[in-house]
Amino acid sequence: MAACMKFTQRVWKSFVDTKGHDAQCFPNVNNFNVTVHGGLLLSLTDTLGSLAVASRGHYMTGVSTDVCTSFVRPAGKAGDTLFGKATLTSLGRQLAYTRIDFTNANGELVAYGTHTKYIGKKTVKFSDDGETIVEGGSAND
Repeated sequence: MAACMKFTQRVWKSFVDTKGHDAQCFPNVNNFNVTVHGGLLLSLTDTLGSLAVASRGHYMTGVSTDVCTSFVRPAGKAGDTLFGKATLTSLGRQLAYTRIDFTNANGELVAYGTHTKYIGKKTVKFSDDGETIVEGGSAND
């Protein structure tokens, strides 16, 4: 997974560098109940869904056509641990579908989201095990 992980981390860095995702969106992550704001989880659904698409070789992760987050229980307070796991559920020629599950430190589902993206041409193709780039890219990918 080395090449795939390095490529996806490079995409994440581009998000942060251009202030295009979460880093600047929510300086205060709590809502009026002093729990994690649902807007933060929705924004993370967008970001993590995009990174799931990037893990398949798309540097330009596409345009969101649908993004949704459902809230199951309070996600915690400042200082609590929150985990997000993104899964690419389907990747077609034009659309990519992802699901993101958010769990607390006890492993309880607190929210889940789906994210559909219109995608362009792949930038790179990885080997089946994700260790090497077999098509496209450069030595820095």
